[in-house]
Amino acid sequence: MQRKLTDYLLVSLKGIAMGAADAVPGVSGGTIAFISGIYEELITTISNINLSLFKTLKNEGIKAFWQKANGNFLLALLLGIIVSFVSFMRIAKYLLEQHPILIWSFFFGLILVSIYFVGKQITKWRPLTILAVIIGAVLAYYITSLPSMAANNNPWFLFFAGAIAICAMILPGISGSFILVILGAYKTLSNAFHDFDLKKIAIFATGAIVGLLSFSRILKWLFKNYHNATLALLTGFILGSLNKVWPWKQTLTVMDDASGEIIPFSAVSDLGTLAVYQKSLNNFESFKTVTESSILPFQFSEINQNISPQTLPAIILMAAGFLTIFILEYVGSKAK
Repeated sequence: MQRKLTDYLLVSLKGIAMGAADAVPGVSGGTIAFISGIYEELITTISNINLSLFKTLKNEGIKAFWQKANGNFLLALLLGIIVSFVSFMRIAKYLLEQHPILIWSFFFGLILVSIYFVGKQITKWRPLTILAVIIGAVLAYYITSLPSMAANNNPWFLFFAGAIAICAMILPGISGSFILVILGAYKTLSNAFHDFDLKKIAIFATGAIVGLLSFSRILKWLFKNYHNATLALLTGFILGSLNKVWPWKQTLTVMDDASGEIIPFSAVSDLGTLAVYQKSLNNFESFKTVTESSILPFQFSEINQNISPQTLPAIILMAAGFLTIFILEYVGSKAK
């Protein structure tokens, strides 16, 4: 595919959007890639990285290798993703701690409207297609309701966490960062980026590369042989993931960071939401959410000593999320 320099700058911007999304537990960079029109090219490009590609390097030289690998596209995209992911992970930490309702509202709007844009690409609705949507939605909802595991710094664990999380990161609707939260690796990786712990980052990245090269081949095969059913499954994934990004939550159980013990949140505070409790103490490390449930704004206010549920700014940010996806879809359609 022939592209101009401005086209590659646009690809990098899409990479920045993907990296920012993947830095937030609950949001998928794969959704951004899908809406912005580069998803199938990304999957095909990654799946084409194999031994024959390196034989091209040996027999025909670096130029032929780079062209066959779609190297300019990958380089432009990866630069955007890496720069954004590393920098936005710090920003995301601050926003999730200080303004959780607002950031979740933005991403809820973004993900909600993306269901329409992914679903509309399904050309034929059949019983198998409908079943795929249902399976995807149920599976994603189940994943978002799983309790988080304790933090783990074992190198092999970080390797496998990278392999699993990267598979989720390239699936629209399934958040790689949230998978890291469930596995207990998000805080470890977040701290590694914050402290520039290159050893842990390298172990995680190696696992991610192995997982990416393996899983992309499966996705490529599914798109080739079951295109509509695969799109339907991805639509279901996005639908089911809405549970995770709903802005108003009630915390049910938490893990004591010091002891590793899982206890009811009611034993910790009279408040109903861990994020509110942590912000009131300016202490975000002592406890971690294990299980939570989605509630309505007025219920959120009631269980948290009548604090404002920020309903109006939340709705405005949901609308901003809507508009972001419309803009990305418009840009993606123009680039095709």
